[in-house]
Amino acid sequence: MACNPPGAHPRTATDGYRPGHGTAPIDETTSNGETVQSRNHPPVRRSRLLVVGAALMALGLAAAAGALVSFQMSYTSVTARGGMEPTYREGMRIVMEKAGGTAVRHGDVVLFAVPGRYGGLPVLQRVIGLGGDHIVLADGSLTVNGRAVSEPYVKWADDGPSAPDIDVTVPPDRMFLLGDNRANSNDSRFFLDEDAGTVPTAAVLGRALPDRSTLTFLGLTVVLGVLSCVGGGVCAVAGRRRTLPASFLRA
Repeated sequence: MACNPPGAHPRTATDGYRPGHGTAPIDETTSNGETVQSRNHPPVRRSRLLVVGAALMALGLAAAAGALVSFQMSYTSVTARGGMEPTYREGMRIVMEKAGGTAVRHGDVVLFAVPGRYGGLPVLQRVIGLGGDHIVLADGSLTVNGRAVSEPYVKWADDGPSAPDIDVTVPPDRMFLLGDNRANSNDSRFFLDEDAGTVPTAAVLGRALPDRSTLTFLGLTVVLGVLSCVGGGVCAVAGRRRTLPASFLRA
């Protein structure tokens, strides 16, 4: 039979036991040497961690999935061709907002498709005029309804504008479009015998985003959703363990 050292208080099976509190606590040692009395921490705290973990995972999954579904339903992407340089470099991937002709405004870069033109393939060009607009393009200067339009995005040939002058009025529910690379864009200027070179607004498939704030928001939502899922998983795993880490028990 083992003896206690002189002067030491003899340990008994009920050391640390308080009447009315069930069985005596069990001392457990963590990997870093900290001792945790797991029986003094009822399952309530572990249940809370499970609930918090499940909630974080559900919210994170909903946020990430919602952002991805929103992107798939509201946006698409296309590859730019040379006709929109220098605004969009050839081969550059452009995110487009899915939008109809009613949402189009002057200056928008739109994706459209017209049967019988460009082989029916989608084309990216800039909206210069809408129904009722009077457009004049002469010597590289553009006016719409008598007002000069500044076009800092335009790229002409090295020897200056070479396209023929234009003086047209846009029919109702139609658009007059030009490429930013005026020296290398097969746009409305070359179809003047077809409704003054215009295309119907109903042909619009989408428009380029004026800025990336919406995409940034959706991207951050996905990232935060994933982080929330990871945090929820950590809480759930901790809550299911028989013995909680000392850092959780001291919280």
